[in-house]
Amino acid sequence: MKSGHNQRVMIRRSMDTAMKNLFLLATMFALLVLGILIYQVVTQGIGWLDWKFLTGKLSLNPDRAGILGVIVGTILLMVVVGPVTMLLGVCTAIYLEEYAKKSKLHAFIQVNISNLAGVPSVIFGLLGLAVFSRMFNLGSSILAGGLTMSLLVLPIVVVASQEAIRAVPQYLREASYGMGATKWQTVRRVVLPAALPGILTGFILSLSRAIGETAPLVVLGIPVLIMPIPNSLMSDFTALPIQIYYWTLDTVLVQEYANLAAATIIVLLVILFAMNSLAIYIRNKYQKRY
Repeated sequence: MKSGHNQRVMIRRSMDTAMKNLFLLATMFALLVLGILIYQVVTQGIGWLDWKFLTGKLSLNPDRAGILGVIVGTILLMVVVGPVTMLLGVCTAIYLEEYAKKSKLHAFIQVNISNLAGVPSVIFGLLGLAVFSRMFNLGSSILAGGLTMSLLVLPIVVVASQEAIRAVPQYLREASYGMGATKWQTVRRVVLPAALPGILTGFILSLSRAIGETAPLVVLGIPVLIMPIPNSLMSDFTALPIQIYYWTLDTVLVQEYANLAAATIIVLLVILFAMNSLAIYIRNKYQKRY
């Protein structure tokens, strides 16, 4: 009896060690691939990354090409995506968690929001083309692109905000009600401040996804011509990921475009790293434990 028990323990320990080593190998393989990718991008593009490249305008001549207009277009795109996504996402999460009654309709809405997070981004591009670009006659402007990207990342913000609100202890709400606060006062002064770190973390990570998406902008017909720097939300524009995409395609014609694409990838990676670092900082600094 004892020998059988010892044998089962040895088998479990062997399985535990085997799975641990398997997960370690998977992690190391992923890091190796990522390291190789970053090394190739940096070695290919670092020589082209200078102040002239960051502040110059697009040009057919690779030696004179710059991405100032591309950076400005990306920033203006995020100016649209940020407020729209934050407002709609957080308001939706508050309603579903604090006001909506648990019913079949509530479950249906919840399931569909979760499913939307897995819909291919090109589908959102088709939706933006049909609604914002053609129905509202916004064309390929920054506003059309920003609203399309907002739809793309909205489910992420809703789900992250719901989880943050759900994590607020119920006794905090009950204490607020006991002091005579209304539902909205409790949500505004108790629930939202406690859930804010999680909400902001999900919001920043959603912007990180939006800033790196290409397919919706391609479907919208965002041009990559020698365009002036955009000066309003109705201006035509191009963004970092789509410029990388088209420079990569044009590498067949002009080899130097590969270096321009690599240098632009470095800029995009730096922006993404900064945004994700900000999300981690917000989570660690402002997170409260109750």
